[in-house]
Amino acid sequence: MYPLVPGHEIAGIVKEVGSNVQRFKVGDPVGVGTYVNSCRDCEYCNDGVEVHCVKGTVFTFNGIDEDGTVTKGGYSSYIVVPERYCFRIPNNYPLASAAPLLCAGITVYTPMIRHNMNQPGKSLGVIGLGGLGHMAVKFGKAFGLCVTVFSTSISKKEEALNLLGADKFVVSSDQEQMKGLSKSLDFIVDTASGDHPFDPYMSLLKIAGVYVLVGFPSEVKFSPASLNLGMRTVSGSITGGTKVTQEMIEFCSAHKIYPQIEVIPIQYANEALERLIKRDVKYRFVIDIENTLK
Repeated sequence: MYPLVPGHEIAGIVKEVGSNVQRFKVGDPVGVGTYVNSCRDCEYCNDGVEVHCVKGTVFTFNGIDEDGTVTKGGYSSYIVVPERYCFRIPNNYPLASAAPLLCAGITVYTPMIRHNMNQPGKSLGVIGLGGLGHMAVKFGKAFGLCVTVFSTSISKKEEALNLLGADKFVVSSDQEQMKGLSKSLDFIVDTASGDHPFDPYMSLLKIAGVYVLVGFPSEVKFSPASLNLGMRTVSGSITGGTKVTQEMIEFCSAHKIYPQIEVIPIQYANEALERLIKRDVKYRFVIDIENTLK
């Protein structure tokens, strides 16, 4: 619904609070993620997983709120949000680093927690090393997992191993490397949205391994044998509810987990999009709205 101004990884400072607000005060650092409202009454809202609200979550941009207004996102001088959908950011956590946690971070953290991918000593495969994938690597290492990164690009090897601390790096088109890892992984987080084959990755899972898809390829195809013979689980996930999002922010603060970001002024947005298309970003652009508007 145009004009559309997106932005759903938002961090800022509370400038004003309504008379019924209890959790925040003026001056608090807060975050806003992918949604800003829900029915607050269905079983999922009651369970703190508002992102799956039965009546439909109100997304942060391009959504229709309960009063009929269209939500306009966070690339703006201010945003007004009910306190339930705001997250406390610890004072010592940089605001610029907090922003990508609210979509990229929570999108991989939620299924990792749900499927018990936080057991030290277990093995995790991460497909794709972008905004989501690099956070999956960071969480995996913080959980004490042995992390293998799969990428189509050998150029990412150095940063995967040395910058992010992954244990192994595999070029996914190298069949010998792939065969060498057969039935070796407990978990896989697939962040790739480009079309790719699934059977080769499924064969890397141990018996009863879990494969979580958080990307959006145009289709998902795999042989039933890949699933049935290994007693494997395939699961999908999007972002997360308010409860787990706040937990993740506190986990990142406690373990000093920070996304790799490049801070830019909004005037650079077009160049940033061009670079994004060329995959020339490590790994999230963050727009400095405050200084841009001065």
